[in-house]
Amino acid sequence: MLQLEGVTKRFGGLTALDGVGFAVTPGSITALIGPNGAGKSTLLDCLFGVCRVDTGSIRLGEHELTMLPTHAIVRLGLARTFQNLRLAPHETVLDNVLAGLVTRTPFSFTAAILRLPAARHAERACRLAALEALDRLGLAAKARWPAGVLSFGDKKRLELARALVAAPRVLVLDEPVAGLNRAETETVEAELVRLRRAGRTVLLVEHDMDMVMRLADHVVVLDGGRRIAVGTPAEVQRNPLVLEAYLGQMEVVA
Repeated sequence: MLQLEGVTKRFGGLTALDGVGFAVTPGSITALIGPNGAGKSTLLDCLFGVCRVDTGSIRLGEHELTMLPTHAIVRLGLARTFQNLRLAPHETVLDNVLAGLVTRTPFSFTAAILRLPAARHAERACRLAALEALDRLGLAAKARWPAGVLSFGDKKRLELARALVAAPRVLVLDEPVAGLNRAETETVEAELVRLRRAGRTVLLVEHDMDMVMRLADHVVVLDGGRRIAVGTPAEVQRNPLVLEAYLGQMEVVA
C-alpha cells in the first residue's frame, strides 16, 4: 500500500533522514516510533510533499509521491492528523469535518453555485458522512459548536474525524492520543480497532508505548534519522538497539 525506499533528507549539514525504508501493508496498523529528534516529523512532511526528499522513493500503490504537491498526494488517498492541532476555530465542528471532503466532492464549483440536483445530493451525502464520523468519536452532539470552544481532547478527536471522513487509502495519525485522558484515549483506541477490523490501513506515530504494543501489527523504529528496527511489537520490544535508543524503561518480554 505504502512503500518507502532509501528516503534521505538533509537540511544543510544535518541529515534528518538517512536511507529510511519500510512498507505499510494493506489492512494493518503500522506504528512509527522513536525518540524526539529521530526524524518522524520530517518523514511525515516528506510523505505529504511538505519537504522534498533528496534521494529515495515514496510510493502509494502504483503512484510515486516524491515530486507531487500536497493536494495531489491527498487526492491519491493519504490523509493525516497533526501533532499540533490545525483546525478552523471559528467554524463549526461539522464544517471542520466537511473540510476533509474538499478533495472528494464529485461536483464542480459551477454546479454548487447553481445548486444543481447532483450537487445537492452530493452535499447531503457529505454531511451524512461527516456526522457519522463525529458520532463514532462521540462528537455528534457538538456538531454545531464552534471548534475553538472544544476541549483539547475533543479537538484531537475532531482532527481524527476530519481525516477519517474521506476514507483514505492510508490514514496517517501523528500522536493522536497525546494529551488525552484515559477515557478519551480509549475512544480513539476503539476507533482504531474498528478501522483495522474494517480492513483500513493506518500509519501511527505515537509515544504511548502501551497503546502501540496493544494495537500495532508492525512497528518501525527510527533513531537519529535511521531505521534501526522493524518487526512485530514483541520483536521490537526485545531488540537491544531499540531498548538502548528508546525503550530502555520497558520490561523485556522473556
